[in-house]
Amino acid sequence: MLKEPISITALSSISSLGDGAEEVWNSYLNTNHCFSKVGIGKQHVWVSTLAEGVKNSIETLRYSDHKYKDLDDSVLFAIYTARKAIEKARWEAESNFGVNIGSSRGATSLFEKYHQEFLEAGKSSTLTSPTTTLGNISSWVAHDVKSKGPEISHSITCSTALNGLLNAVAWIQSGLTNKFLVGGSEAPLTPFTIAQMQALKIYSREEDAHPCKAMDLEKNQNTMVLGEAAALACLEKGKKPDALALVAGIGYATEPLQHSVSISTDAQCFQDSMKMALKSAGMSQVDAIVMHAPGTIKGDLTEYNAIKKVFGENLPFLTTNKWKVGHTFGASGLLSLELGVLMLQHQQYVPTPFFQNKKEQDKMEAVMVNAVGFGGNAVSILLKCPSK
Repeated sequence: MLKEPISITALSSISSLGDGAEEVWNSYLNTNHCFSKVGIGKQHVWVSTLAEGVKNSIETLRYSDHKYKDLDDSVLFAIYTARKAIEKARWEAESNFGVNIGSSRGATSLFEKYHQEFLEAGKSSTLTSPTTTLGNISSWVAHDVKSKGPEISHSITCSTALNGLLNAVAWIQSGLTNKFLVGGSEAPLTPFTIAQMQALKIYSREEDAHPCKAMDLEKNQNTMVLGEAAALACLEKGKKPDALALVAGIGYATEPLQHSVSISTDAQCFQDSMKMALKSAGMSQVDAIVMHAPGTIKGDLTEYNAIKKVFGENLPFLTTNKWKVGHTFGASGLLSLELGVLMLQHQQYVPTPFFQNKKEQDKMEAVMVNAVGFGGNAVSILLKCPSK
């Protein structure tokens, strides 16, 4: 069990859902998806992009400091989002808080650009290495918000952001620091990245009202759609009076893989991570689960099977945001956590268009959030209302 709760004192995100808690929540309340078909390389595909106003703000940030003009979008997304999170949490500059922000793909756009230049010219640009290293994100964020604590960057595929939260909890419980800024940032809308997902035969080719059918357990083809986003949370030791929600339990597990990109039929990794989260919180049941559910046939179904194994017939309310915002790789877990916190705050369940839940609980007190990525690295975070 956790030694004591960890408070989430601020959340900030940018995605096709919007910029700011009110705008994001209003996006969840409507029944429209946030996808558009755009030209990526030589084809038009479904993607989830930042709103035009946010894109303009990112470009303003890029040219606000000469040091920022050569940074990848994934880094700028994180800096922009971190500033807002720190302001909401009222953390002072140059204070001793840690930064742990990751990305699945990292500086994808810049890497492709520099590699193309290398193929054409036979030599590499001076800034290729320093601007494409994975450590860019946390180090630049720490520089920008003037953190004096540890700076950690990592890539644990699609569970990157929630693994960052796990790491922060460990640091806080060890007593080495009391505060951590955690999350993920992803700017994957490039020709090569899209082509990689198409090569796996998981990218959506749907032409109907829902390009991504996450949690449609009857679909007969994969419908994953990629999105760009950054999502960050401010964590603080103990139960704070201004907490948005409490981290009450944590779980993690790795699948014994039979294939490099798949998990077992009953997603043993999810079973183990959910059981661990419940045990660490001293609970046996939750009101809702925000599923990873990427919109693939096997990914959605195996996670659902795992949930049935753990909870039996007494299933919690099940939902996901990927039918609306797409899969944002390393940022996706924190976007899901944001949805879980918003549901707790508003005491309102957010359904998907496809899955028919049983009767909802009158009061929502605990929400579990799941994430997993290539390699079968599952994470489950259990959230509770701060009043409990």
